[in-house]
Amino acid sequence: MEYRLLGRSGLAVSRLCLGTMTYGKETDLAGAFDQLDAFLDAGGNFIDTADVYCKGVSEEIIGAWLANRPGVRDQVVIATKGRFPMAAHANGVGLSRRHLSDALNASLSRLGVDSVDLYQLHSWDPLTPIDEYLRFVDDAVTAGKVQYFGLSNFTGWQLTAVSERASAHGWTAPVSLQPQYNLLTRHIELEITGACAEYGLGLIPWSPLAGGWLSGKYSRDHAPEGATRLGENPSRGMEDYHRRNTDATWRILDVVAEVADASGLTMAQVSLAWLADRPLVTAPILGNRTLDQLSGSLAIADTHLDPALTARLDEVSAPVMPDYPYGELGLDQRNRTLP
Repeated sequence: MEYRLLGRSGLAVSRLCLGTMTYGKETDLAGAFDQLDAFLDAGGNFIDTADVYCKGVSEEIIGAWLANRPGVRDQVVIATKGRFPMAAHANGVGLSRRHLSDALNASLSRLGVDSVDLYQLHSWDPLTPIDEYLRFVDDAVTAGKVQYFGLSNFTGWQLTAVSERASAHGWTAPVSLQPQYNLLTRHIELEITGACAEYGLGLIPWSPLAGGWLSGKYSRDHAPEGATRLGENPSRGMEDYHRRNTDATWRILDVVAEVADASGLTMAQVSLAWLADRPLVTAPILGNRTLDQLSGSLAIADTHLDPALTARLDEVSAPVMPDYPYGELGLDQRNRTLP
């Protein structure tokens, strides 16, 4: 397993991150332990969760695993998040000091740890002043409850505002961003990646396989059926079959299949390897439900695609840009060089 530094921090994390959103719902305790053990055995050290994953059960499972593996806590990097509701009252949601304090303390208790390595704000909160949650994070770092601070699902201007405010006051600044990013969804390259480069944030992409689309398991002619996420609900969230079943999607999937054939990999492995080597990406988050799925993902822990094949994927998946100053008309200003 390769290791990389998280953004401009000195924190070393594995090239792949183990996502645990399925734990307690689609993956039971025994299955989760098997995944965590296999990830550790493969050299992985970066584990991502959140308080809202199965209403705290995911964190509890990780805590139970840590308690049953003496000495493992020192080897792994634990990342969790707070922002979304865990209680049905007015102060049970958001980025207020009150809610984040409750959320962080509850996460530490469920995980059975004194400190979390990476604490991420799960989403922007338009109601809470930036200074309020930045001071909370800074206090949490000073208290030793948090080692590093990250963002999740923030837009370019939002992460810029947070980074500038932290810098201006000398508060703890974010080192990472967790966005949706994959071959079917590259729109963060419009504004967000540029802001991350400016402020030194490493990317930890979620949904690297676009909810299973990039694994090649769906058909362009028939909606999914059976015991899969989309089979049980074809209109599910951002993976919505009817929304994503477009000519553009199938053009990308056709090239992914061709690259897979040429490289001796599966479509899922090609998609993960491509994403893991995108600029600024530290570690894609693996969202596997089963040990077999995880094993397939771990097989590309140190795999890099041939540059010519990468170029084909880059070209077919390039996002359609809006009008000037984006797109072709804005190339001159974006790519200015000295004569």
